Amino acid sequence: MDLSEFQSLADDIRGEIGSVVQGQRPLIDMLLVSVFARGHCLLEGPPGTAKTLLARCLAQVVDLDFGRVQFTPDLMPGDVLGVNLFNFETNEFRLTKGPVFTDILLADEINRAPPKTQAALLQAMNEREVTIDGTTHPLGADFFVIATQNPIEQHGTYPLPEAQLDRFLFKLLVDFSDRQAEIDILKRSAGLPLDADSGRKELRKVMTRAKLRAGHALVDSIRLDETILSYIVDLVRATRQDGEIQHGASTRAANAIAGAVRAKAALDGRDYAIPDDVQALLIPALRHRLVLGPTAEIEGRTSDDVLTTILSRTDAPR
Repeated sequence: MDLSEFQSLADDIRGEIGSVVQGQRPLIDMLLVSVFARGHCLLEGPPGTAKTLLARCLAQVVDLDFGRVQFTPDLMPGDVLGVNLFNFETNEFRLTKGPVFTDILLADEINRAPPKTQAALLQAMNEREVTIDGTTHPLGADFFVIATQNPIEQHGTYPLPEAQLDRFLFKLLVDFSDRQAEIDILKRSAGLPLDADSGRKELRKVMTRAKLRAGHALVDSIRLDETILSYIVDLVRATRQDGEIQHGASTRAANAIAGAVRAKAALDGRDYAIPDDVQALLIPALRHRLVLGPTAEIEGRTSDDVLTTILSRTDAPR
């Protein structure tokens, strides 16, 4: 696969998802970066902003297996991973696989499950395998998690621990669509005619498993100059030395940003990365990995605010 074919594939995916998910083009672009960078994605936003719909649409346009788990306070780890059940006919234990045994896993409202159940995904997300009763089972190289959470209602929720947040490549904030997009959504629901062909609901599969892996190989071949790598490391190290941050980003975060930068460069039609790629991805890649100190919290500053300041005072390569 060359860059032109890769861009054509990405445009097809955008077109199919965009025909159903209205007014979320930047979000779709970031999701594509996450897919081709082999990184998991956390979507956060109020109810009714198409978080679950976006994940379902992605699953429809790629020819991969799809599984969904609705996280609830009574969900147990076995409900996610699976359990060994005794078969009285064969006098043997047989593994009944849970929904984690898939390619694309939608973890809906992940922060509604208790920490023990959340932790069931740690090994799956980091190593793409799970251990059940001492036996390790591979999930496959294409395993990908899209998790959603609602930031508004916090009753009956459990904040994700730092170790799990660090497994997500991006935390994407999902906001309401613009006015025209909301009108189009209402038109579609009411059965009124829409502009262009935005009223389609059945999405065609445009990416096979082979094309996905060819895309991964292309992204891996994108050139990262030494200056770009140094820029990424300088930005990540700056989060550990900033007075407003109690705990900064890890080396895993720096490595994840490097992979995402390659994916963005390829999606933009370049076989090399530039500083703009790093700047565009730094905030969504690090906003969930920082623990702010009391000074920032007292002043009402967010992780995005602090990261914007770090970007402004760190010299980019020329």
